[in-house]
Amino acid sequence: MIEVLRSLRSRLIVAFLIATILPLAATLWITTSLLERSLGYATTRELDDLSRTLEGTTRLFYDRERESLKMDALAGRTPATSHAATSMSGWPEPVRAFWDSGEPERFTLSGTAGDRIDYMRRGAAGVDVYTRDLGGIRMQELASKLRQSRELVASIEARDLRRGFRLTLWLLVAVVWIASLAPVLFIAHRISRPIQQLTAGLTQFAAGDWDQRLATTRDDEVGRAVTAFNDMAAQLRRSRERLVYLTQMSSWQSLARKTAHELKNSLTPIRLTVEEMVERQPQSDRVFMQQAAQIVISEIETLERRVRAFSEFASEPPVNPEAVDINAIVTERISLLKPAHPDTAYRSKLDVRGPRIHAGADLVKGILTNLLANGADAAGPGGSVVTITQLVGEQVVVEVHDSGPGISAEASRTLFEPTITFKKHGMGLGLSIARKNALLLGGDITLVEGELGGAGFRVVLPAAADRVVRRVRL
Repeated sequence: MIEVLRSLRSRLIVAFLIATILPLAATLWITTSLLERSLGYATTRELDDLSRTLEGTTRLFYDRERESLKMDALAGRTPATSHAATSMSGWPEPVRAFWDSGEPERFTLSGTAGDRIDYMRRGAAGVDVYTRDLGGIRMQELASKLRQSRELVASIEARDLRRGFRLTLWLLVAVVWIASLAPVLFIAHRISRPIQQLTAGLTQFAAGDWDQRLATTRDDEVGRAVTAFNDMAAQLRRSRERLVYLTQMSSWQSLARKTAHELKNSLTPIRLTVEEMVERQPQSDRVFMQQAAQIVISEIETLERRVRAFSEFASEPPVNPEAVDINAIVTERISLLKPAHPDTAYRSKLDVRGPRIHAGADLVKGILTNLLANGADAAGPGGSVVTITQLVGEQVVVEVHDSGPGISAEASRTLFEPTITFKKHGMGLGLSIARKNALLLGGDITLVEGELGGAGFRVVLPAAADRVVRRVRL
């Protein structure tokens, strides 16, 4: 079963993976395709081709202007600016550099950002410089722009934007997916753990651990399932205890029935024989024999009472359930027992709602009579007995508390087992008969902590249907 629960947790995780991976893969594919198309529109290839074309055109224009200027200079169509060798100290730097280089001629750019071209020729007397305006075209600025374009193309190609975008996208998606997986793992564990505990509890309970209970603070479906398990376990344990008790009672009843039959068969001839012996004795010995016979007959009567108690214990009384006012029965029993216990204070705390029970009135009277009489005997002269009735859900609870010495823990373990007592008015079977009758009525009797310092007994009986319906409607 634990493997099944683990499989349940695994199934939750697999369900999350299936529910997320397929849409995630589709999202990545669509995003990557759109990225490829976007980068395709902004490719560097066109920019590279454009920069190379502009560079070639600029170079061609520069070469053409340079050749045209040289031809005009040689033909005398362009005036020259002469720099005599005798005034070399006042030459411009480009002219001085040309003179020092020893070259016969040189072309250089001058003006604002190279918007003019100079043609320098070496002569015997110095340097002649021929100049042409390029019509506003700034060759140096244009060359700088082309160089920056080439550098930008090289930088973009070196960075590989496509791969960078893909890696960034995959990393972002992975982080989001892992962050989403973490709460799913937590939820899967939160769902499977209490179910695993519930299954383990059921296994232990089925193995015979009737005290198995599960703790829970949850108020969801799982928490309600755990609460239902605890309630079921408690009910099954009570049912099992009742079944065991009734089984034991059945065995004890069978023994009591046989014992009562045998004793009855023996006591009757003994009593008759003793009475006959008294009648046949001479007058001189009759007084002694009457006294002796009276002792024997008294003991026979005691044994006959025990035989009647055994017979009552062994009998199966009719239940005859009906709707009965429990408060009325309690009041009647107290009134009946007060004359027999005049020194005992009987008090009652009755439910003002007037709870009604669905039970046999005679059996309930016998149960309450036994508990109230036992309470008075335990409390003694000057003691108190309190009776409480209360409607709790679909059950009616009757509690009887006395101010007596209470019941020891050792005695409480066998309190409801039938025993033989030699009290003047007790047979040792009263509580056993009372609990048996309560079980026959669908209820039970349990020992509870006494409110008056002594013993306390709780009788639980089923409430009448009309009382339950009325309370629900209210």
